[in-house]
Amino acid sequence: MSVIQKIRDKYAVMIVVVICLAIVSFLLQDAFFGKSSLTRRSTSVGKVNGEDLDLADYQRRIQDAENGARQQMPNIDEQTRQYIREQVWNQFLNEQIMQAQYKKLGIVVTEAEVVDQIKGKNPNPVVVQQFTRDGQFDRNALQQAISQAGSNPQIREGLHQLESYIAKYQEQQKYVTLIKQGVYYPKWLAKQQQEDNSQSATVSYVSVPYATISDSTIKVTDAELDRFIQDHKQLFKVEESRKVEYVSFDAVPSAIDSTAAIQQIVAMKQELDTTKDVAGFINRNSDIKYYDGYISKNEAKVPQKDSIVNLPVGAIFGPYYDNNLIVYAKMIDRKNMADSVKVRHILIASGAQGGAPDSIAHKRADSIEVAVKGGADFKALVNQYSDDPGSKQTGGEYDLTPSSQFVPEFKAFAFDGTKGQVKVVKTQFGYHVIEIMDQKNIGPAIKVAYLGKSVEASKETNNAAYGAASDFASKSRSASAFEKTIQQGKLNKRIADNVRPMDFVIPGIGQSRELVRWAYEAKKGDVSNVFTFDDKYVVAVLTSVRQEGTAPLEDVRPQVEAEVKKHKKAEQIIAKLQTPASLDAASKSTNQPVLKAEGVTFATPFIASLGFEPRVAGAAFNKKWGTASVSAPIEGNGGVYVIKVDSFQPAAQPGQDVAAQQAAYEQGVKSMLDQQLFEVLKKKSDVKDTRGKFF
Repeated sequence: MSVIQKIRDKYAVMIVVVICLAIVSFLLQDAFFGKSSLTRRSTSVGKVNGEDLDLADYQRRIQDAENGARQQMPNIDEQTRQYIREQVWNQFLNEQIMQAQYKKLGIVVTEAEVVDQIKGKNPNPVVVQQFTRDGQFDRNALQQAISQAGSNPQIREGLHQLESYIAKYQEQQKYVTLIKQGVYYPKWLAKQQQEDNSQSATVSYVSVPYATISDSTIKVTDAELDRFIQDHKQLFKVEESRKVEYVSFDAVPSAIDSTAAIQQIVAMKQELDTTKDVAGFINRNSDIKYYDGYISKNEAKVPQKDSIVNLPVGAIFGPYYDNNLIVYAKMIDRKNMADSVKVRHILIASGAQGGAPDSIAHKRADSIEVAVKGGADFKALVNQYSDDPGSKQTGGEYDLTPSSQFVPEFKAFAFDGTKGQVKVVKTQFGYHVIEIMDQKNIGPAIKVAYLGKSVEASKETNNAAYGAASDFASKSRSASAFEKTIQQGKLNKRIADNVRPMDFVIPGIGQSRELVRWAYEAKKGDVSNVFTFDDKYVVAVLTSVRQEGTAPLEDVRPQVEAEVKKHKKAEQIIAKLQTPASLDAASKSTNQPVLKAEGVTFATPFIASLGFEPRVAGAAFNKKWGTASVSAPIEGNGGVYVIKVDSFQPAAQPGQDVAAQQAAYEQGVKSMLDQQLFEVLKKKSDVKDTRGKFF
């Protein structure tokens, strides 16, 4: 026991310290490396009124939107992706902002309302649009779609989306209706406005333009300029942005590169002249893919058009330049063909397109062809059988030109067939029952093969441009060195102002997201390394960092100086004028003539002889002065004015009926609400957009 007691006495404090350290270590480990650790990087791409949008959720929404877009355009470029990102973000804003408004006001849409909007006596406009046939709402088609939803997943999903849309539509309608009911234009205000606009004035005045005082004589301090900004914050409200100056070294093809491209294409001309497989040869060797179709001579839009469209069949023209291409053109064929065709069709989808097995689809199409030739109602057959939703509302009709983007087999029959002909045509989408309704402007058409080669910068040219950019970057490690190197090399500096966090394009460069991200990670005055964008090598300096709020003086100095100097000039002029007893006295003290303005009205701040001068227009109807007294000096936009009203005349047009005026005003405000209400709510919301950290 004595040994144990000695250990307790001697090491008790140490043991307590060790235990405490272990506990602290455990807590710190959880704080820094746990699920909610202090060092764990946030995955929030934005926040609206405290509600986060997580990166994973945002990307899922983007993916869903891209999948929907691919149904219309299989290949989505970066510009379209950027547009989709913005649309998805705006949708999130709308959800958070508007749902908060609905909850605050107790707005709900019940399931019964949604059902009534679809099946009821007066269906929702979207439902009517979706199920309109021959200009009439087809309730039978709606009932048929509802009955098929249980066995058809595609229809079921479509109806589910329709219900969701209608629920949101109804919420919005209820909200907007409530807001609009609050718009009111008082009768007393309408009467006052009528009285204000019931007459016009003829005014004599003395104008002392600000230009009579030289700008160089007016001194302003930064403190005065800053005070003006603070007093007029709304005029200088800015969003977060960056200002970047940059130099671009472009890898422009040299004369040697052009010569090499010409030699390459000339070497291929003989095979173009002799090959029997022109299409295969062009697709293997040309930067302009072979178009196996005809275009009318008038529709041809190529350089050297007259020389090309008049070539004999088999003849070759060139080489010639078409932008950055060197091209040979070979006439493949010519014939007479319509320049536009109107057709209607019924698509029976087959196989991989989600339709019936190929043999069944073919038999169904053949049966429909027989029915059409027998006089059946084509539009009725479209509504009942066609798997092309894009043409159902038009009875299966399409207007085609030779350049229309349609599958080749479809176009070939449309232009090669004859008016009134009906035929089943197989394409990658299934079987089409096509009827040619009309063919217009039949005339000469041509099929031309183009062997084109891009004139591209060689490796040596690219290396030279990159070397020049690297040399410039090495000499420009500060903002002052950047400017000095530009002047020494007589280089062309460009400016990209108001670069926003989610911008993907900078004018003069193109797609340049990497540079935008750098601008938001760099400090003012930092100079970038060399950025590579296609055939451009760019070095940039960050010259301005603007935070959301009030613009700094350095960004708005010219306009602020102009306003402050104008105010100081007004003070000098007013001090000189003091309180003139008459216009003649004002004229004499300032050496300015007495002039006259007619047709001055209270409602119109623009005065013909003065320009935009609302204070002068308002002063003309100041009852304190009337027609008896001269006004006090008025600080206007173009100068200081002293006025005297000579006379008032009744308005040329009688005033509008008060009730009609009230109704017109209220209707005008209500119409603006549809476009501006959400933007107002957005400005009043706490929105944090941090997507730029991830994209």
